[in-house]
Amino acid sequence: MGAGPGHPGLLTLRGQQCLQECDVVLYDGLSNAEMLVHAPQAEHTCVGKHGQTRIWKQQEIIDETIRHAKAGKRVVRLKGGDPAVFARTSEEVNALKAEGIPFEIVPGITAALAAGSFAGIPITHRGIASAVALVTGHEEPGKTESDLDWPALARFPGTLVIYMGVTTVKQWTDALLSAGKDPATPCAILRRCSLPDQQKIQCRLDEVAGHLTPASKFRPPVITIVGDVTGLSDSMDWFSRRPLSGKSILVTRPKDQSDGLVAPLSELGANVVVQPAIEISSPDDWSDVDDAIDQLPTFDSLVFTSRNGVQFFLDRLLARGQDLRCLAGAKIAVVGEATAAALAKYHLRADWVPDVFDADALLETLSSLNPVPSKTLVVRTQRGRDVIANGLRDLGTTVREIVAYQNRDVTAMDEGTLAKLKDQSLDWITLTSPATARNVHRWFGDELSSCKVAVISPLTAETVRELGWRVDAVAQSATMQSLVQAILEVEAT
Repeated sequence: MGAGPGHPGLLTLRGQQCLQECDVVLYDGLSNAEMLVHAPQAEHTCVGKHGQTRIWKQQEIIDETIRHAKAGKRVVRLKGGDPAVFARTSEEVNALKAEGIPFEIVPGITAALAAGSFAGIPITHRGIASAVALVTGHEEPGKTESDLDWPALARFPGTLVIYMGVTTVKQWTDALLSAGKDPATPCAILRRCSLPDQQKIQCRLDEVAGHLTPASKFRPPVITIVGDVTGLSDSMDWFSRRPLSGKSILVTRPKDQSDGLVAPLSELGANVVVQPAIEISSPDDWSDVDDAIDQLPTFDSLVFTSRNGVQFFLDRLLARGQDLRCLAGAKIAVVGEATAAALAKYHLRADWVPDVFDADALLETLSSLNPVPSKTLVVRTQRGRDVIANGLRDLGTTVREIVAYQNRDVTAMDEGTLAKLKDQSLDWITLTSPATARNVHRWFGDELSSCKVAVISPLTAETVRELGWRVDAVAQSATMQSLVQAILEVEAT
């Protein structure tokens, strides 16, 4: 199955369906591991990523595929690009046929085709190039002589796309030049096509080797497009003109809650690195929550200080065999729109939502009621401010607080994040709570003093400043959309 050129959204619908139904995924280093989210039920095995894991030999991959298939498992062999373009698919298919194992080949978008959309280079053009040749820059090492007719390729009346030609760049460029190809032929070297950190170099044919040698200059995956169509790149480029193109942004929200920030930042062109600073879990002991649920008819109001509180509390209520009728006698207050939206997923509507999304504003809203709530249940985490509970008590309200979920610091960044940060510098860090800010500061200290910091609220900004970091952007309201907008406004200045 082809994984496409890199962007996880370029997986085909058939590919997604196969991932959802399989038992095992064997994926290579050129296929985006983010696609594995479609196969949470499956066993995932990486068969090699340059510079990070051992590269499996072809026979090892074949043996592993056959072993799983003979055990009755459905196997997806996930390959970068299209499995029919320089992917050694025939070797794996022949091995399956020899064992009598049924198979399907699912196509993907190959890098040469993606280049037209993501680098503004159409590989054919009715007025410039009516033909295209896909050429390997790295033939089978055991061949006694090349199968490529370089003189014919030098005369080819169209576009050449050279795959896997980084380490052999001197050989194939010399071959084209020696065969009479004009040294001034326009070329485009494209790395990591369709991904946020896509890179493009435009040059002459006789300059290509200088840009790729040594190979550490421009590491694979790389394709080189040779021909006049590369001159259209500037006029057709949209990818690099997005507002956050070229910006690397660290998102520190819990993984299952990060998409609300990751998706809009990615759409705007940012290269987003996700590394949760805190993890969310259920309480070690449910007894206090269970007792509060049993006492729900005695409360005239409930306060939810986060969407996590909504989820954990209501899921627990339903897990105990009860339903939402338990809440019939209570009005509900939430700290902001995101918490109100979480409540709406359970078909409940918040009675009180402050205009400014923080605890102080919610307390002000509740304080203005006449009469104020007489008995309130506050659903919260194990750490955080006591503004609402203490403020209501000062007004004469009987308050009970329960911890419906816990947030714990993630002690260390994972290896994948560390590898990404080693390869690239960060432009922005996003922080969505004081606890997140403190833990990220423990990770980095003052190492990232040149990095801009965007925060969700004035309270988080205050914590960041106390830690000695500057704050560059503060969301106008405590929402992910507002946080993104705050970053955009800074970048536009």
